[in-house]
Amino acid sequence: LEPVRGKGILLALQTTQDLFTYVPNEALSVVANVLNVTRAEVHGVISFYHYFRHHKPGKHVVQVCRAEACQANGSESLLAHTQTLLGCGLHETSADGRFTLEPVYCLGLCASSPAVQVNDKLFARMDNAKLSRVVAELENQP
Repeated sequence: LEPVRGKGILLALQTTQDLFTYVPNEALSVVANVLNVTRAEVHGVISFYHYFRHHKPGKHVVQVCRAEACQANGSESLLAHTQTLLGCGLHETSADGRFTLEPVYCLGLCASSPAVQVNDKLFARMDNAKLSRVVAELENQP
């Protein structure tokens, strides 16, 4: 029964984030009540997985992979460039509300690292210049 319960919590939290773009604090009690689990169990799941957001993100979400293969191929310097480019740190949103920067710990592109995901689009072999172009294109969108 425990694995089923855990999957139910994950599914409920994923659905909540899909609806609201993040998981509002108030949703934890609702999920707990619906699934007949404690709020602590739901909090344990949401705090374990980096995927879940606790605050509304910016218009565009930029995720830089921080897994070992990406780090070995320069993701830490790419992350530093990204922070400067967006004007915000990890788990933060730029002052204009356009970009949120998040770490991610595997995008499945280890052989083509470093990897970045912007919104729902994956980018392999990312470098500073390529990321700057991607961000510039997003800034030019209405």
